Amino acid sequence: MVCALWKHGFMSEVRRSVGGESPDSRTAGVLRFLTELIGWVATPWALASVSIVLSALSVIVLIGLPAVIGTPGDRPSPVAVPGVVTVAMMVVEFAAAAISPWFVWWPAIGVAVLVLVVAAVLAGLPRWRWLLEYDRRRRSA
Repeated sequence: MVCALWKHGFMSEVRRSVGGESPDSRTAGVLRFLTELIGWVATPWALASVSIVLSALSVIVLIGLPAVIGTPGDRPSPVAVPGVVTVAMMVVEFAAAAISPWFVWWPAIGVAVLVLVVAAVLAGLPRWRWLLEYDRRRRSA
């Protein structure tokens, strides 16, 4: 899937993020959104069998926290955080999306979601690099 996207040039469509500075292809944004959406659905569902409180906390962490924090230049948000925090939050969301489906859906869906997560990470690498260099750019400015 990723090779086909690269071959047809979708990965090279560099555009700017909502905040106007970070590089973010449309393909990367779509893959990231689908991955996050799966994590938002599967994680609370998987945790509900263990504890309703944990399920509710997962919603707060996976949906509420990213809605409040953000790296300046990447997207507007009420609380500015360094790029490394944004990347760490994405890693948590992607891990939740990669792990949770195995507990609530068929194994074939777990494999498909794992492929989606890998594709989202590969497509999002330019943005992740930009986010990780945020502190260095900020210090030199």
